[in-house]
Amino acid sequence: MQFHDYPFQSHFIDVGGVNLHYLDEGSATAEPLLVLHGNPTWSYYFRGLIKAFSGQYRAIVPDHIGMGLSDKPGDRDYEYTLARRVGDLEKLLDHLDLQRPITLILHDWGGMIGMALATRRPDRIARMVVLNTSAFSLPTGKQMPWQLKLARLPLIGAMLVRGFNAFSSGAVRDCAMRPMPKEVREAYLAPYNTWQNRIAVHRFIQDIPLRPGDRAFKLVADTEKHLAIFEKLPMLICWGMKDFVFDIHFLNRWIELFPLAEVHRFDDSGHYVLEDAGEQIIPLMRRFLEAHPLGQPT
Repeated sequence: MQFHDYPFQSHFIDVGGVNLHYLDEGSATAEPLLVLHGNPTWSYYFRGLIKAFSGQYRAIVPDHIGMGLSDKPGDRDYEYTLARRVGDLEKLLDHLDLQRPITLILHDWGGMIGMALATRRPDRIARMVVLNTSAFSLPTGKQMPWQLKLARLPLIGAMLVRGFNAFSSGAVRDCAMRPMPKEVREAYLAPYNTWQNRIAVHRFIQDIPLRPGDRAFKLVADTEKHLAIFEKLPMLICWGMKDFVFDIHFLNRWIELFPLAEVHRFDDSGHYVLEDAGEQIIPLMRRFLEAHPLGQPT
């Protein structure tokens, strides 16, 4: 797939018999930014960020299996679970053998995946940038949006998500407050053009943990339990306030867990906060990274 605003070189790594696609832009000796997308986006979501920071930093941006330009295997060849996502990410980091501390940049499911990884390797994490995401169970007072409830229903959910591509199409329509240009909408949807290629979009929805016994519930609970170890780590939170999923309940939980975080609210921005407010967020990120230097590698 070729997109004029995504001029990056693709890389691939085998993670247990399937190919994970990732971008690796910038100098190999620069400070690494590990940038993690969610559902139903892919590394394309971070194109502006990559262009802005790859001259000074090393931007590492994977596509989760089943997403973007990564392989899209069936259930017999890949277990679409949170635990497997974290394992894939560990394999990527081991492959890259990074010698410098990592800055996490997290959006949507990327927050849960990235923070679960971080609790396994806390010594590797130096800073965090949080963009409309979660790393904990559903906050008190927050109800599951009806769109997600519908997409999780047996048969109906598969028909909507995989048959009609309703989840991905709805996201490009409703998750940004600024109307996206046609070519941008097409780029977001391009990887999810068939029933088979929409498998991960559906599996991510089904893997949302709501109660004990759900596959991801214990890992989410264990991750949440250990978040306090990062309380004093530099953190920047940039939040689209018109996000109907990751709304004020999630933002307040982040602030409760990380009271020292630098927080910026974007009142006219939705879930795809970089699409709506990227021009404001990128300078804030630059100032944040410069204000918390990591020093030179040893």
